[in-house]
Amino acid sequence: MSSWVRRHTAALALCALALLAGCRGSDGVTILKVAHNGPAGHPFQAGFEEFGRVLEERTAGAVQVQIFENEQLGTEEEATLMVKLGALAASAASAGGGIAAFVPEAEIFNFPFIFRDLDHFYRVLDGPVGERVAARIEEELDVVVLGYWFAGRRNAWNAERPIVVPDDFDGLKIRVIPTPILVDTFNALGAQATPMSFGELYSALEQGVVDGAETDHVDLYGERFYEVTKYVSYTRHLYLAVALIFSRKLYDELPPEFQAAVLDAGRASVQVEREAMASMTADALAELEKLGIQFNEIDRPLFEDKVRQVYLDNAARVGGMAAIEEVARQ
Repeated sequence: MSSWVRRHTAALALCALALLAGCRGSDGVTILKVAHNGPAGHPFQAGFEEFGRVLEERTAGAVQVQIFENEQLGTEEEATLMVKLGALAASAASAGGGIAAFVPEAEIFNFPFIFRDLDHFYRVLDGPVGERVAARIEEELDVVVLGYWFAGRRNAWNAERPIVVPDDFDGLKIRVIPTPILVDTFNALGAQATPMSFGELYSALEQGVVDGAETDHVDLYGERFYEVTKYVSYTRHLYLAVALIFSRKLYDELPPEFQAAVLDAGRASVQVEREAMASMTADALAELEKLGIQFNEIDRPLFEDKVRQVYLDNAARVGGMAAIEEVARQ
């Protein structure tokens, strides 16, 4: 059995066992099932709640949304596969764990330190680069990209020591999103990059399988990782883009007025999710500081120098250095 088949056997089993992604009840109401990998208090939940609210309003209650949070239906990658197959209506698929395995071009968003700030990040997502990547996602996965959400600015953390220069990573096993560029990045910085699904991380930290990870503040607080870590370094190496994907199979089965409602609901959810991420990030940071987590700035030029080879080794995945330079110019 191939490694690809092994990876997705669980997803296929879930597809077979799950209720239909778009079920019509005896009352004529269509229930669309959607999924994400965050807890119920995550910005993804806020995004999907807004998606459901607008969709229900625009269809006078004829279409409603049922949200499955916290990887209830499978990992992020498995949820993406279910959307592709029409077994799930929609999911929040990050450019790392949800998309990169299927669409290499999405890795353009995953290069370390490629975004200067949040404004730059959103200009790229909402501009020509984001549109081209969305088109490739739609083509490869047979989905409709309703917009881009934001999963936060990520920092490295661990329970052993502060990370200020790359050499501080020496000997540390750091969980990363399972994407080649993130693996290459942390190996280049001197860590032992350890890809694994998000749902496995807490137990891996408890058992000493990994020493730390890289997440945003919302996940660090919401998933209670502060119980098993101590030092957070402001690496700010990744602004994690998330494609809100909707099954093309299910979309095509909807009447035109419902299709329009899905598009409107997707656009509305983007604004709400991004605002929720901003407010929840600030709240999470305040709580983490109260809990005694130690935050450290890094010597950023040293980190950027260490990852130059990551760009050279992975440029071909995303269309060459010209594509990377286009992002830098935005």
